[in-house]
Amino acid sequence: MFIYQRPGLTGALLITAILGHPLPTRAAAAADEVTRWNVVATTTAASTETDPLTESRIFAILHVAIHDAVNSVVRKYQPYALDAPAVPGASVDVAVAAAAREVLVTLLPQHAGAYAALYEQALARETDAQTRLAGIVVGRRAARAVLDLRAVDGADREVPYVPRDVAGDYRPTPPDLTPAMFVQWGGIAPFALQTASQFRPDPPPAPGSPRARAEVAEIRRIGRADDSTRTEEQSAIAKFWYENSTQGWNRVARAVLETRPMDAWDRARFYALVNIAMADGFIAGFEGKYHYRFWRPVTAIRDGGDATWLSFLPTPPVPDHPSTHTVLGAAAARTMARLLGTDLVSFTMESGAPYAGIRRQFWCLSEAARENGASRMLAGIHFRSAVDSGFRLGEQVADYAVDTQLRPLAAFVEREPSR
Repeated sequence: MFIYQRPGLTGALLITAILGHPLPTRAAAAADEVTRWNVVATTTAASTETDPLTESRIFAILHVAIHDAVNSVVRKYQPYALDAPAVPGASVDVAVAAAAREVLVTLLPQHAGAYAALYEQALARETDAQTRLAGIVVGRRAARAVLDLRAVDGADREVPYVPRDVAGDYRPTPPDLTPAMFVQWGGIAPFALQTASQFRPDPPPAPGSPRARAEVAEIRRIGRADDSTRTEEQSAIAKFWYENSTQGWNRVARAVLETRPMDAWDRARFYALVNIAMADGFIAGFEGKYHYRFWRPVTAIRDGGDATWLSFLPTPPVPDHPSTHTVLGAAAARTMARLLGTDLVSFTMESGAPYAGIRRQFWCLSEAARENGASRMLAGIHFRSAVDSGFRLGEQVADYAVDTQLRPLAAFVEREPSR
């Protein structure tokens, strides 16, 4: 879903929500600070009703800045934007907080007061003035390097979309007929990919073809708002995964890291690569969406004679192919599996808004990613081809990001699990 109402949080409530989040033990203070600012970013974005595409860009910038800040204290991995001599005497905790605050004040300024309070807490934990100052300088420098790099990436361009009244072409969907959104997103600069079209999916099936007719019939049955063939569990799955992908998969990342000890360098790189993959998943996915301009199930079904058909959950105002919700799930799960050296990671999670509190358990990351994709068909908002293409695209984006970005330096190459 692209836009839904979330309860707003004041600065004080935001701090309370963040501090109430379970974090690693005090013995892992620096790694603790990396996760803390992931919680800060996701909580703030949720409270300000930020759309998932904008979230993906913000979260990627944030975690790249944190990675480069930590990496500037001791060089363990290739930098992303800040290629400068290491500053071994700098506080890692302070560097993380300084980088994160700088990015969030710039990109999500609504809760600057909350950031300042949490930043001051990080400074207070470092008692050595010289170490603290060095951390501040390193963190701010890392943040500015990434922010300057992304300042002209094209995210704020305005690109019109003119629908055509022909079979297969995307048109605004009922009941609200919201005009097409984020038409420019496939044209912005990727974080890791060489071009947004690097892994462009194959086209959707031609309208009226046997495959297209079968897919329309499938969604007409399982995805309709009423009189559907969905089971109760299938409806719960559709709702469980309906929140912003960027929110849900960052929460998955935190869940899978809770029992895995990592230092600040590995943790910062983990979050950075997961969010780079998701950001590029949206960019590549939207390049495909507006290249193919394929209609949504509700349009195809109504054109086929079922004039009152509505999807179980609201259809986002963007074309069908590929399903970028599926892209992001596949990209995040694949990235985590690559970095952890295994897909066999079990975890239990509760859903977030707008259908918060649904609890599900998963035995491996790819299982969660597959269910995430299937949820879009159960919601009645994507065809099977869009989901299948989205899964392939997500894994391709993830592999490229892990293979090319933030690679271990020679002295630390043993840290990287084999593929």
